[in-house]
Amino acid sequence: METIGDSRLRTAPGARAADSHVPAQALAPLLEEAARLVRSRPFRPHPRFANGHAQTIYAALAPRRDEPDAPHGVRRESRLFEVEPGVRVRLECRWQERPQDGPTVIIIHGLEGSADSHYVRGTAAKAVAAGFNAVGFNMRNCGGTEHLTPTLYHSGLTSDIHRVLVGLAEQDGLAEIYLAGFSMSGNMVLKLAGEYRGEVPSALGGVAAVSPSIELNACAAHIERRANWLYRQSFMRSLRRRVRKKRALYPDLYDTRGLWRVRTVRQFDERFTAPAGGYADATDYYDRASSLPVIADIRVPTLVLHAEDDPIIPAAPFREPFIAANPDVLLVLTRRGGHVGFVADPAAAAGEDARWAENRVVEFFRLLSQTRAGAASPAGGPAPGAATDSTAGGGRAD
Repeated sequence: METIGDSRLRTAPGARAADSHVPAQALAPLLEEAARLVRSRPFRPHPRFANGHAQTIYAALAPRRDEPDAPHGVRRESRLFEVEPGVRVRLECRWQERPQDGPTVIIIHGLEGSADSHYVRGTAAKAVAAGFNAVGFNMRNCGGTEHLTPTLYHSGLTSDIHRVLVGLAEQDGLAEIYLAGFSMSGNMVLKLAGEYRGEVPSALGGVAAVSPSIELNACAAHIERRANWLYRQSFMRSLRRRVRKKRALYPDLYDTRGLWRVRTVRQFDERFTAPAGGYADATDYYDRASSLPVIADIRVPTLVLHAEDDPIIPAAPFREPFIAANPDVLLVLTRRGGHVGFVADPAAAAGEDARWAENRVVEFFRLLSQTRAGAASPAGGPAPGAATDSTAGGGRAD
């Protein structure tokens, strides 16, 4: 694992220093190359959004310009996928003209988000412009799919991601798939990668997690801080609204009496999430659904992006020494950036849009895909249909 950026990074006279720091750390050769790419485009926050709250709120609420027109031949498809008997999720797919000939990225949202969340759509647009198929994953009940399952989603449902991954590989013939998770789902894709250990599906080429909630107990405590009342209120309004919808659809399964007294995420998880997911209580859920204990077991190229000023997810768990011992995990820990924010200074964007994390995720997957294609080509060059454009980030989606 490596933390990117240090005082050795040179900046032009008068330019602001990169908002990051780096100790030396051993990495697998492919991740050494990924680290070099990140060093070449360090995060410099937008001057108008200098703190974590500003980065978080702007990134979540600011309207984006319309996404660029999809390249010729790209088609959209909304697909229902059964992850277990009686439970379906909806995938929002963007397919290249010949889907089986190129790589695919599955992009998953955070708590109370959906495949229509800004960062999912933005990452998908960049991935498509880079030659990938892009699949936006609505977790159970999300994106207006409450009627597709009697269950609730939670951070331990890595089996849903696994079944979609394997299903797309086997049913659609997609031989090269990458996973991108944000916030809650960032924890989930890291947990899934760790659970695989040395038995990684052949189709899985790499994993990226942005602002992942790797230690759920610490996150539940962190959001209770007074400074986070806005996020706490937003989450709780949405969670209470969701369980009321479930009550209307499945009255025998959900008791909403006294729901107004459920005022914290921990209280919600204690009353609804833990019992619905088969956990003894919220503490048992947080312990068993956190990815932190299994990150050391990851054996697939993995990128983790997190900001020290994230107001929702504390940075301390990312400094656990056993994570640093894993050469297959590249951690980029910036001083600023907020929660799923990383809104960059336009003056430092160098042809990219301002969504720095989205650009780095797609750049990382492009590097992995090019390396994989080169290894598969008899001549050692890119295989037909592989992404070869060296410009990071692809199309603009901000």
